[in-house]
Amino acid sequence: MSSIELIPFDEFNRQLVENTRPPQWQNPRANGRYNLLVIGGGSAGLVCAAGAAGVGAKVALVEKHLLGGDCLITGCVPSKTLLRSAHFSGDVRRAAQFGVHVPAGTTADFTAVMRRMRRVRAHISPHDSAARFKSLGIDVFLGDGHFTGSHTFQLDDQTIEFKKAVIATGSRTAVVPIPGLQEAGFITNEDFFYRLTEQPARLAVVGGGPVGVELAQAMQRFGSQVTLFEVDEHILPGEDPEAAAVVQEQLREDGVMLHLGANITQVRRRDGQKVLTFSGDGEEKETAVDEILLAVGRQPNIEGLNLEAAQTAYSDTGITINDRLQTTNPDIYAAGDVALPYQFTHTAD
Repeated sequence: MSSIELIPFDEFNRQLVENTRPPQWQNPRANGRYNLLVIGGGSAGLVCAAGAAGVGAKVALVEKHLLGGDCLITGCVPSKTLLRSAHFSGDVRRAAQFGVHVPAGTTADFTAVMRRMRRVRAHISPHDSAARFKSLGIDVFLGDGHFTGSHTFQLDDQTIEFKKAVIATGSRTAVVPIPGLQEAGFITNEDFFYRLTEQPARLAVVGGGPVGVELAQAMQRFGSQVTLFEVDEHILPGEDPEAAAVVQEQLREDGVMLHLGANITQVRRRDGQKVLTFSGDGEEKETAVDEILLAVGRQPNIEGLNLEAAQTAYSDTGITINDRLQTTNPDIYAAGDVALPYQFTHTAD
């Protein structure tokens, strides 16, 4: 199953894998020249493949990890399932304000919360399954490949020829070069939903964008003490300032400790803890936590595609496209996180 490790590998994660990357799956033999090759089975890729097949195109779909992409595996589905539990936990804590009294000491069961997340994710996974897209008449290839020419793509021992292609390989968490971070260890939002099983008592969230903010609030409501670091002077710097201010005030009400305009200069391990050194308000400070969640933006998944062979230009921010999503090869398009500045599922769709 490539490099992805799902923990725990319980009945729900087994069901997820059975649907999105069946262990017994046999790739079809490439069948002539395809009208459309879609590389990446996330939100953008699946919509492209299903839409093209629906109008009669001969379509090949390639996915190197799990079908469903970020939305199903580490984004929309698991995060919003988690947030539903967090909202409920927050309501319970405020129940007395509404005349409802709950037993003192009522807490969230993080293990049960994560189990529910895995159950919901597995329940939805048939919609993004290999079997479903095969039933639509699409040739589904599970594996890692690369371009060998302007209209050819190599996967294992097969050459897939295409008239048009869409690159929709998505993105992943960007890792910032903070001294000591790699040695101390950290998790990303992908790690959170792949394998986090124990709730950290103290959590540092590095990054005040949408992902960092939603997970910071959720974990605070589950009972962790969360500290959020943002280099800007307010959270959600890409959003409307007035809306961001409302969210920022709510985080403070929830108990999240905010360090805004903060620059983390070092991370190190000390006595089993992870200690972050940061500058802010003109002085250097330290805070110790049990885990660090990195959420400082995204970087495109373009490594290994051999885009040069496809005559497709790219940069550190993603594949170069025009206003029609065409790359520098007019027969190859790019969609979703790998090319667009707004890295959300609804944009990819």
